Amino acid sequence: MAASYVLVTTTAVFLVEAVIAATFLIPQANASDLAAVLREQASSDAQLIGLEVARLSPAAPVRTRLPVPDVPDVPDMPDVPDVPGDALRRAGADGRELLRAAVAAAGSRTLAGGARPHAEPGLAMLETVVDVNGVILAAGAPRIHPVGSELDVPLPPLGREDAGDGRTVTGRAVWHVSPVLRKEPAGPLGFEVIGYVHVQAPADAEVASVPDLTPMIVPTLLVLGLVLPVGLVFGLLSTRRLIGRLRRLAAVTTAVAAGDFRPRVAVSGSDEVSTLEQSFNVMTDRLGAAVESARLTARTEARQAERGRIARELHDSISQDLFSLSLLAAGMRRAAPEGLRGQAEAMERTSARAMREMQALLLELRPVALEDAGLVPALEELCRAYETRLGVRVEAVLEEVALEAAAEHAVLRLVQEALGNAVKHAAPSRVEVRLGRDADGAVTVSVSDDGSGFDPADVAGRHGMGLSLMRERVTELGGRLDVRSDANGTTVTATVTAAATAMGAVRRA
Repeated sequence: MAASYVLVTTTAVFLVEAVIAATFLIPQANASDLAAVLREQASSDAQLIGLEVARLSPAAPVRTRLPVPDVPDVPDMPDVPDVPGDALRRAGADGRELLRAAVAAAGSRTLAGGARPHAEPGLAMLETVVDVNGVILAAGAPRIHPVGSELDVPLPPLGREDAGDGRTVTGRAVWHVSPVLRKEPAGPLGFEVIGYVHVQAPADAEVASVPDLTPMIVPTLLVLGLVLPVGLVFGLLSTRRLIGRLRRLAAVTTAVAAGDFRPRVAVSGSDEVSTLEQSFNVMTDRLGAAVESARLTARTEARQAERGRIARELHDSISQDLFSLSLLAAGMRRAAPEGLRGQAEAMERTSARAMREMQALLLELRPVALEDAGLVPALEELCRAYETRLGVRVEAVLEEVALEAAAEHAVLRLVQEALGNAVKHAAPSRVEVRLGRDADGAVTVSVSDDGSGFDPADVAGRHGMGLSLMRERVTELGGRLDVRSDANGTTVTATVTAAATAMGAVRRA
């Protein structure tokens, strides 16, 4: 990103230079007419000398003894005493001394022989300043146009500019003459002409059609040399924190892509990147929950498939053998002599009890469509199955309650386990299943039978494994399991906390 700052800075500098070139240099490049170049030179210098004239007259005493600096072959102006401005105006009817003083004050800025910044590159121009009579007062090349001699080209009418070409002392040339004006409020025109600026060049001179861009290229390179390091340092300092945040986000993204949904991005600030960090954390939470839910669903489906397979194998093999054994025992009881009839009856009772336990086990392994039907319909279907297949009267008092999915699954399996234990071990004639809410808003489910009871403390007995599984299911939900048993029957009660109920209500909404 620091490189982008440098690139933007460089582009901005070059755009500014391009605008300047288009604004100032291209018009000069298009001015390929030699006469136009001479006119611009003469007019600008005449205006410059006119400004000096306005400054010198009628101001307070001015010093007119001024050298002409940095102009070759131009002698110093003759000594002129310091005189007031109005006295200087009266020095001559043509204003010759005032014009001479203005030229001396303007110095090398006016004579084309000097190194003027706006002079056309490569063009040899001769410039002179004359009074109204054509007498040369200053010249860029005094050897060609001596001071005090007369100009070799005609002057225009008073106050006008003029241009021409023809034979001169330097050969055939093109020239332009511009007047130097002085304000004269008392005059009929409000100004008077005190002299002229004459600029000429050889008639065969060529004006450069492409401007010299060197004066712009050098400053541009200097600016870039100063700006680029500053832009680089500024880019590094301003983007260091942002780059660090993006790197952390990229590292967490890589971990999530690899399947690890635990890392989170530290949210800092309130800019767009912080919004991205927060959204990424929310997305990771949801994605992790979805993946975990898919894993649980896959495990549940695998367990259900395994339970179904075991139930089919038990039904097709052991159940059929037990049924055959029961028939054989009944036949033996009827055909056996009196002394063996008791053993035959005991075998018949044992086989009948084994058949009943096997049927109860098959019902426990039987899958119930909880997701499609809901908790209450699934419990009703379970109660009907036990009543129909085992001949035990099962009464269901069920109330619609809101539970999260895990709690509904635990309640269903708890009822299924309690019914199976009652049928297999207690030989009840009646079982009651209740589902509802207590005074605190928690969901309670109970399974009561009128069979033979057992000692709940005897966890090593046949009931130990079933009770342990039920207690584990309820404990995982943050609830509790109570078991009461005596000679009149057994009651298993589970209580699911209101928190699981509230979560279930929110999910259903």
